[in-house]
Amino acid sequence: MLLVAFGVVPTVYAVRFAFTDAGGTFVGLSNFATAARDFRFVAAVEHVGIYLVCWLASLVVFSVGLALLLHRLAAQGMSKLLRFVYYLPGALAGAASVMVWLFVLDPAVSPVGFLLRGLGFSTFAQVIAPSHLPVLFTLIAFWTGAGGWIIVMYGALNNISPDVMEAARIDGAGPWQTAWRIQIPLLRKWIVYMVILAFAGGTQLFVEPQLLSQASVGVAGRDYSLNQLSYDFAFQNNDVNTAAAVSVELLVVSVVVAAVFVARSGFFDAD
Repeated sequence: MLLVAFGVVPTVYAVRFAFTDAGGTFVGLSNFATAARDFRFVAAVEHVGIYLVCWLASLVVFSVGLALLLHRLAAQGMSKLLRFVYYLPGALAGAASVMVWLFVLDPAVSPVGFLLRGLGFSTFAQVIAPSHLPVLFTLIAFWTGAGGWIIVMYGALNNISPDVMEAARIDGAGPWQTAWRIQIPLLRKWIVYMVILAFAGGTQLFVEPQLLSQASVGVAGRDYSLNQLSYDFAFQNNDVNTAAAVSVELLVVSVVVAAVFVARSGFFDAD
């Protein structure tokens, strides 16, 4: 019931708005064309695309790498402590996390201000320059979201048969060979699952640039992402139909990418 109420119904509602005008008349792809002609649309697509590349690459590399490290250290009694440390940032999600990062990124008050000044940044505006935003948003997203995935990957590693790991050790495989040839291939479906959900979430980039835009008095831009652009269409231009069209485009892209990943990875194939 909750899926229908908060998933299916809003989606159907958005699709209806995307293909009609303010009076409810069917207008085909007119709203999609209006969104595409907006001077901010292409820039927003580029911004989200660059962010997704940075976010997904860092998530796959570091979450899998840290999960392997956590699994390796489990025998040394450090597993519980590291699991707690990895997952702790997830307690500060969404707007709360961004507010913490606004404090961290200001060289004047940041606890790591000496590092920022050492990199040549003396003001908050220099740190959040537009060219730095994909990396900054990736750091924020990784801080809040990677911990949970590291724990998921760690759990998947624990499900690998001890016989397989023992056979690898008997064959003379070292830690690197075991990770590359045994553990990572057996994590494939979990990695694909992580990428699909992270991609869908990444396309919805909104809270981070929106709060950063307000804190920087427009330096970051209030139309940086497609979700911000959709919000602007709906609440600044009073054009809910075009806003719905942008949202439906994001939905279609996420579904298509998920379908490609599932088909190419053999996600539902029996091991």
